[in-house]
Amino acid sequence: MKWFIGFYGLQILILIFLIIISWFIWDKRFKKKHGREVPAGFERTNEISIDPTTNKKLTVYYNPETGERFYKED
Repeated sequence: MKWFIGFYGLQILILIFLIIISWFIWDKRFKKKHGREVPAGFERTNEISIDPTTNKKLTVYYNPETGERFYKED
């Protein structure tokens, strides 16, 4: 019985740890790619979209050197 509790307890702890780590990674990645100030090296494109969760208008900027996209809130 001790082995049973230890085995599943360890798996639950690992799962909780992975959930917490993934939350911080997702948050950092999302915030880096959109905001109000356009980073240096990005060029404006003609693409405009509406964020379905916040209903904010987003203008897309593109960095030709790295291929990254940036979404500026309007």
